[in-house]
Amino acid sequence: MASCSDILRSEFPELDGEVFAYVTGILHSSGADFESVDELVEAVGELLQEVSRDGKDERAIRDVCQRLFNCLQLDEARAQRCSQVLLDAPIQLSQITDGYDASTELLPGLLLKRGQTSMVNAKKLEKAEAKLKAKQDKRMERDSVKSSGPLVLEEATASQAASKKETRMESSGKNKSYDVRIENFDVSFGERVLLAGADLNLAFGRRYGLVGRNGLGKTTLLKMIASRSLRIPSHISILHVEQEVAGDETPALQSVLECDTTRESLLREEKELTAKVNAGRGEGTEGARLSEIYAKLEEIEADKAPARASVILAGLGFNAKMQQQTTKPDLLLLDEPTNMLDVRAILWLENYLQTWQSTILVVSHDRNFLNTVATDIIHLHSQRLDTYRGDFENFMKTKEERLKNQQREYEAQQQYREHIQVFIDRFRYNANRASQVQSKLKLLEKLPELKPVDKESEVMMKFPDGFEKFSPPILQLDEVDFCYDPSHYIFRSLSVSADLESRICVVGENGAGKSTMLKILMGELAPVRGIRHAHRNLKIGYFSQHHVDQLDLNISAVELLARKFPGKTEEEYRHQLGSYGVSGELAVRPVASLSGGQKSRVAFAQMTMSCPNFYILDEPTNHLDMETIEALAKALNKFRGGIILVSHDECFIRLVCHELWVCENATVTRIEGGFDQYRDILKEQFRKEGFL
Repeated sequence: MASCSDILRSEFPELDGEVFAYVTGILHSSGADFESVDELVEAVGELLQEVSRDGKDERAIRDVCQRLFNCLQLDEARAQRCSQVLLDAPIQLSQITDGYDASTELLPGLLLKRGQTSMVNAKKLEKAEAKLKAKQDKRMERDSVKSSGPLVLEEATASQAASKKETRMESSGKNKSYDVRIENFDVSFGERVLLAGADLNLAFGRRYGLVGRNGLGKTTLLKMIASRSLRIPSHISILHVEQEVAGDETPALQSVLECDTTRESLLREEKELTAKVNAGRGEGTEGARLSEIYAKLEEIEADKAPARASVILAGLGFNAKMQQQTTKPDLLLLDEPTNMLDVRAILWLENYLQTWQSTILVVSHDRNFLNTVATDIIHLHSQRLDTYRGDFENFMKTKEERLKNQQREYEAQQQYREHIQVFIDRFRYNANRASQVQSKLKLLEKLPELKPVDKESEVMMKFPDGFEKFSPPILQLDEVDFCYDPSHYIFRSLSVSADLESRICVVGENGAGKSTMLKILMGELAPVRGIRHAHRNLKIGYFSQHHVDQLDLNISAVELLARKFPGKTEEEYRHQLGSYGVSGELAVRPVASLSGGQKSRVAFAQMTMSCPNFYILDEPTNHLDMETIEALAKALNKFRGGIILVSHDECFIRLVCHELWVCENATVTRIEGGFDQYRDILKEQFRKEGFL
């Protein structure tokens, strides 16, 4: 294989000694730093195009750089066999020319003789050198971070224009309003500006849904409010429930009840005292204490515990310290509260939040949840916040109408400007019309500058087909028993089957065994009794609800795919990630710095890389924005293969699934009436239990 020097001499025979030595010096001393051909093009591409006498275009230069990059993949020994003198570091051009003496013989063929001019602009060399040095510094900084310990991520910051009136009212103690007004503020994450000159107004007692694309800063905004990095009057109490809280297999409603410590303590004591009395071991004081307990239970309405404020907070993951608060917060911040809740718990949460008396700001991508809970929608886009009255459906209609009006106004103004400009151009040099031309020019200056509609790019997803006809059965469980503990069986006599045309959604309370059944279907868990059958050509792609646990957060998405599927080019990895909306600098940032939705997209890219013909998806919509959820639904509908998924997102279920399995009572039941029937069943259960 030709050396780097051979490639340069062949492609650029006119290359003078100075430029040749500079480029080969870069390749020799910094070759290991180039992770992709793009970085090599950035370092020397512009310089090579400058010196190319045959006028190579950008594509031709890139082809040359690709050959150079391939050559750099060889071991160091081969690189050192280059026929020309190689430098240990990039040349400091200014130092060379300033100190050059005509008698110098140290670098023959490198320096130009006095009076001889270089064919390349010296500034081009310095510019290329500066680019390379910046890249090397960045690499050294990144390597230093990796070697020194855990990845340190950039932090979010907020700034806000001072308001003398608000500051004066705050210091005087006269501000008694519980409305939240944050005006003219900026929020950044590292060097990225998320919000610029934004305003946020929250009227006390209203429930606001905060929506927008993944990665634009919704979670960061909530954190800035919760930490009071943005000014909030000190008398307003804030409670923040973050997006990612640790969960377990305990059913959601049971977790809620157990977290009501006062109720649980009284019931426990009541049980112990009753047992003593029944066993004849009482001391004579039990009756009086039992009366006190019953009175206290009645006082706290223990039978209506799920409707208590402490209950809802517990259900959302509040810790013991938060539970000790005696009053509701004036401002409740919720970040994706439905992510880890089952359908039953979501229905209960929807009903409870509608009775909340103070202010709520909730980030959610669950369309049905927002339609039920929100009184207003705040749309984060283009580094600003726009507020709409009404639920999510009303927001969509109003936004669409607002965008149409904005575009119409912009187009009308453009036509008006063109009409005036035609007049100006026609009579610009007509002395008799000079005053009219001046008047028209002033009119143009006074016109407000309208902007065209800033349309958000469409989210695209595509699941590669792995479809081929298999003879049934494709995937089947026959009379399966399963348990982790012999005293408690998760499933008894479970029999289910699916084929390559299946579109099945599994629902049921948390802890009922949905995820366990998926793992049995995949073969990760072996039945205690019964048979699992899978076709020999079945290739399953699995998306876990805890997908973040499967990702190495300290490396980039490109590196992640390269480690999982070695042997492909960087362009192939980038193309795969780009198919799921992870493109540009997102693909090379540490995964830890991505938003929850962006991490999900990386997980999708990883899952589909091997082209499965059957997908098992456990809560795939968690953290995804609505546009991505819709794109995911479309991609699954186009996919030619089988699908079994667990989801609580009603809209997503209706878009994708044709069959509903309910996981309960140690088995799985198929509901003929689909999601409507399941929702009616849950509401009837709630009414019987007194939750509604």
